Amino acid sequence: MTAPAPAEAPTGEIRLGLRVNLAQFSLLVAVNALVGGMLGQERTVLPLLADQTFHLSAYTAALTYIVAFGATKAVTNFFAGTLSDRYGRKPVLVAGWIVALPVPLLLIWAPSWGWVVFANVLLGVNQGLTWSTTVIMKIDLVGPARRGLAMGFNEAAGYGALAATAMATGAIAAHWGLRPEPFFLGIAYAALGLSLSALAVRETRDHARAEAALHPVPANPDHHGELTTGQIARTTSLTDKALSSASWAGMVNNLNDALAWGIFPLLFAAHGLSIGRIGLLAALYPAVWGIGQILTGWWSDRIGRKHLITAGMLLQGVAIALVAAGTAFPVWATAQVLLGAGTAMVYPTLLAVIGDVAHPAWRARAVGVYRLWRDGGFAVGALLAGTLADAYGLTTAIWTVAVLTAAAGVVVAVRMYETHPRT
Repeated sequence: MTAPAPAEAPTGEIRLGLRVNLAQFSLLVAVNALVGGMLGQERTVLPLLADQTFHLSAYTAALTYIVAFGATKAVTNFFAGTLSDRYGRKPVLVAGWIVALPVPLLLIWAPSWGWVVFANVLLGVNQGLTWSTTVIMKIDLVGPARRGLAMGFNEAAGYGALAATAMATGAIAAHWGLRPEPFFLGIAYAALGLSLSALAVRETRDHARAEAALHPVPANPDHHGELTTGQIARTTSLTDKALSSASWAGMVNNLNDALAWGIFPLLFAAHGLSIGRIGLLAALYPAVWGIGQILTGWWSDRIGRKHLITAGMLLQGVAIALVAAGTAFPVWATAQVLLGAGTAMVYPTLLAVIGDVAHPAWRARAVGVYRLWRDGGFAVGALLAGTLADAYGLTTAIWTVAVLTAAAGVVVAVRMYETHPRT
């Protein structure tokens, strides 16, 4: 394969690279932190709201908000890539923030569980449009040489803010109650995210076009030039071993995240933990995940993608099994740290795989297809975990997901080829 273009190659007035685009890159990191915060406002409070306020006794019913969120976000991810190619990245980002504005208000005023489910449909649209677009825009700006590092910063910002907000809302709920005070943070995040996106963020689609003009012809002609959306979906989902393995691993990753979001707080509450301690555990996992991605994104640029993803999925499986086996706070805290570390190894690296393989001409749509599969894992995980928990108990549901997660690591080890151009 021909060597990739330099990280900061000039193309007319467009320059690719982290240093030359640092101001816009940093702004997009801040915007994605607000995106993560919108999700973090729910992580501690909503499972407890389902149990203590709406008195939903069936786990499957209690997790319907995650099903609604995951299914909507997955579909929106798919269209976000296509829309950002057709209309530009910035309009899609702004539209995502407009959809976010009523979400915290619906959660505050919801008179029935159906309102909470509808709020999560809107949240899924918000997350699909905004998070997908910030990923695409950062890939556009940095070029090929720093892709893993860029994804590390992007995901670290989003999940670091998610963790901080989960901890903050847990503390607020412990002091003032489950509603309305914890959701005031969401109101501030949505207003600030919309303002920054509309007034300060600049369009990056021309950066992708500039990279496409410099992009070498790959050895596999199926990866070059313009493809239809159907061809891109088939390549990303099935025919390319790296892209499809990444899609499968991403789906299982978010399947176990749905478990951590919806089932873990209920397990901890059943063992008598306070809301404050549940909030701490809910924050610990995404905090390690968020901070760790700065290192692991950079690391994948040095050692390659495949082995980091394999090890991360296996470590997640071990961590989830430890949650199932544990009965006390110290064991669960250790498991949350391990789960965060494993997820940090996987999350930015999977996105970097998509960026490595997909041609710039159709990369945004490939990201959309990958994120369709990945975030579909929320819906699959909520349905699977809820059904198993209702039939066999919380612990059986957790053990099952632990096995599935480890199996995904084995699939990557056997099927994925290394995608990083330096290796």
